[in-house]
Amino acid sequence: MIRLFVAADLEAGAEIALPSDQAHYLANVMRQGVGATARLFNGRDGEWTARLTVVTKRVCALRVETRERTQDTGPDLDLIVALVKRPRLETIVEKAAELGARRVRLITTERTNADRAKVERLTAIATEAAEQTGRLDVPTVAGPDKLDRILRDWDGSRRLMFCDEAGDAAPVLTALEAVPPGPWAILIGPEGGFSPGERERIRATPGAVAVSLGPRILRADTAAIAAMTLWQASLGDWTAGASPAS
Repeated sequence: MIRLFVAADLEAGAEIALPSDQAHYLANVMRQGVGATARLFNGRDGEWTARLTVVTKRVCALRVETRERTQDTGPDLDLIVALVKRPRLETIVEKAAELGARRVRLITTERTNADRAKVERLTAIATEAAEQTGRLDVPTVAGPDKLDRILRDWDGSRRLMFCDEAGDAAPVLTALEAVPPGPWAILIGPEGGFSPGERERIRATPGAVAVSLGPRILRADTAAIAAMTLWQASLGDWTAGASPAS
């Protein structure tokens, strides 16, 4: 079943006109015709079946019919990641969407080798990943912002999982055992790692939990995927009987 994220409100009988890129996808890539069905979601109203009522090369419209799933959200998890080269950053955002992050926050650090990112393209990548994975929302992508500003304004009620490659932090699963579920963020540094001063500031941040991802130095994209996987298995919605955080 084709799934599409739309901005419009969803309710039975609503008529949805798709933007040109989605119309092209349905009509020319997937070769769907009038009467074909798709699933629509908007991050607010759950998932609905809709039927194509207009199909041309440039225009597609659907009529919303039946709600298939009520809205829910995954765990309240942010991924905070330093800018890296574009292909790896795109991989990180894609996998963050697949692994259930609610937000991706881009940062710059003392050793960041990039200072800008195409947030619109990254949002499109997150949207496509959400459509393919069956989640009912799309993670927001924001930034970039400076690490110092993020830490200065940090809300201590949100735990900060600091993936520290210096070698003196507890193994990630051990560190997470002693901490209850709740709002969390995972912090991934740049290719050159955090500076000594940054490490000190991060560790002094209220709610910070330093963890080790093992004896090998991981690239940023590998570290982000590993950290999110382990967090989900320990505290997220991969755990048996877990209920989504609000």
